[in-house]
Amino acid sequence: MTEIVLETVEDVAPREALLDLCLGAERFTKSSERLREGRLPARDLAFVARGPDGRLAGTVRLWNVTAGPGKPALLLGPLAVHPWFQAHGLGATLMRTALDTARAQGHGAVILVGDAAYYERFGFSAHKTGALWMPGPYARDRLLAVELEAGALDGARGLISPTGGRVAQPSLAELLAGEMRKSA
Repeated sequence: MTEIVLETVEDVAPREALLDLCLGAERFTKSSERLREGRLPARDLAFVARGPDGRLAGTVRLWNVTAGPGKPALLLGPLAVHPWFQAHGLGATLMRTALDTARAQGHGAVILVGDAAYYERFGFSAHKTGALWMPGPYARDRLLAVELEAGALDGARGLISPTGGRVAQPSLAELLAGEMRKSA
């Protein structure tokens, strides 16, 4: 039996290992990664699935973005399931958990870049993404969205941009001061 829970700090390293296993280093070259770099996932919208032994079996995160000026949305991804747990519906369970929670929190729309044949069962389509674009190369037919609130993407046009909180990073001056204290 797997359990879907909110991601914790302790899940970060196993999550990265799972993403490396499932997606490889190529994941860092994708346009979606440009929207996630240096950002925190949307509040209470980062989930992991734990297997019966407590180990990480799957992951999905949602990120705050804008679908062009004045159109708040979420970006979904990456979604990954350990090969041992694939073909048992865990990816679908993670998707439903993420979408249901986002809807309950009052978010209006979710965007992703992915396989339309897989994601259409969750309501995703390219119907409202034709006037949107990503920062960098992407396959236009793979830019999909689902409205959690009717009309949330009406008139959405322009560059999809990150809007979420930034990961706290020390300044160069702080790093140097710390090194100076160590060597003194």
